Amino acid sequence: MQLFRPFSTATHPHSFFDLPTFRPEVDESFPVVYSTLAPHALTHLIFQHYEIEVPKGCRFWHRGLSDVYLVETISQPYILRVSHHHWRTKSAIDFELDLLTFLAAHQLPVAAPLRTKRGFLSIEVNAPEGKRYAALFPVAPGTVAIGDLNKTQGFLLGEVVAQLHRVSQSFSPLAHRQPLTVSYLLNDSLHAIAPFMNHHSQEWDYLMETSSLIKEQVKNLPKEAPYWTVCWGDPHSGNVHFTAENQLTLFDFDQCGYGWRAFDIGKFLQVSLQTGLNRTVREAFLAGYQAVTPLTHQELASLQSLTQMAYIWSWAIHLNSVKLYDYSRLDSYYFNNRLQRLKQLRSPDWQLF
Repeated sequence: MQLFRPFSTATHPHSFFDLPTFRPEVDESFPVVYSTLAPHALTHLIFQHYEIEVPKGCRFWHRGLSDVYLVETISQPYILRVSHHHWRTKSAIDFELDLLTFLAAHQLPVAAPLRTKRGFLSIEVNAPEGKRYAALFPVAPGTVAIGDLNKTQGFLLGEVVAQLHRVSQSFSPLAHRQPLTVSYLLNDSLHAIAPFMNHHSQEWDYLMETSSLIKEQVKNLPKEAPYWTVCWGDPHSGNVHFTAENQLTLFDFDQCGYGWRAFDIGKFLQVSLQTGLNRTVREAFLAGYQAVTPLTHQELASLQSLTQMAYIWSWAIHLNSVKLYDYSRLDSYYFNNRLQRLKQLRSPDWQLF
């Protein structure tokens, strides 16, 4: 029995090499979720749009909720931040950049964006996945506190956050930004987490129970000034530079929006507890805040719930980013670890760890 019959040009008038080659059609607009923009092209772009010296280099510095590039000229470095297409709308970006410009004009120590030659605060980039927006900032003087904040720095940061909340009450935004409401911070976050909890019914029940308790605790917080104002959205030691003389500069406002001023304190506590910041420094931050703006008893009583809400929001933001470019991290350990931290934040001794 012959299992293989040799190929014969006698029975096949065309040889193998004469057969037409299959070439799939190439779609030049094939969908892209996330692209990395070339530093050399960005260098040309910013020199074209901004009144700066000729850049001598541009390096991809950090990937977070935005892509951050370090741009260097002969005399001065800059930070170029390029938004992610999936993270924020143009309106939300405009809100943030307008806010930073407003705060800087009111003598708040923030890294404000530079204006282009035509007076804009950002430039549009036609990335493969869609529109992205780049904004240029001066590098904030100083550095992130080595070994994290000390008590003096914690107090100073608390003071500045309180001043930010007070000054922002007169901010009149030209663009819309999603307010930091319970619906956005909690309900939308649970919607993002839910698909990953299909086989973890007990954990999901715990998450829903926690959310219900949070809502009950914060439902009577007033939504008018001065309790409701523009929040930074992400106050923590990694988003502020200190000089040797403890002069500070705030940056990274891409989570800002109208919300409860006490939420910013909850967000600070959430990140601080997650990174192990010393309790005395956390207390110094709260003391610094209250030296400028005393909180009400109701606001102080809500801090644990606001810290939990900030944690769930932070979880959802991280999840929505990681699932796009590092899905392998979303294993059972990831979710067990996140739930364990939430349980710690619900415990009576939540401030002790």
